[in-house]
Amino acid sequence: MKKLDAVALLLVVVGAVNWGLVALAEFDLVAALAGLDFGETNAFTRVVYGLVGISGVYVGARSFALVGGRERQMSGVV
Repeated sequence: MKKLDAVALLLVVVGAVNWGLVALAEFDLVAALAGLDFGETNAFTRVVYGLVGISGVYVGARSFALVGGRERQMSGVV
């Protein structure tokens, strides 16, 4: 499970960096790595964007579970 967490976190970071570059420099890193212009997509970029989105949901859900688990442990309810 830790490997899945690491891969998901890496993809979330890639997505965050990509969106930051889009906002600040109008540069799409994923599209550039695929040899495309800003805003263009192909099968590869759609798969990457999809995996980033799924990873975001996964990391978010895991974060809420971890925070909730810590709160239960700290309150003495296990």
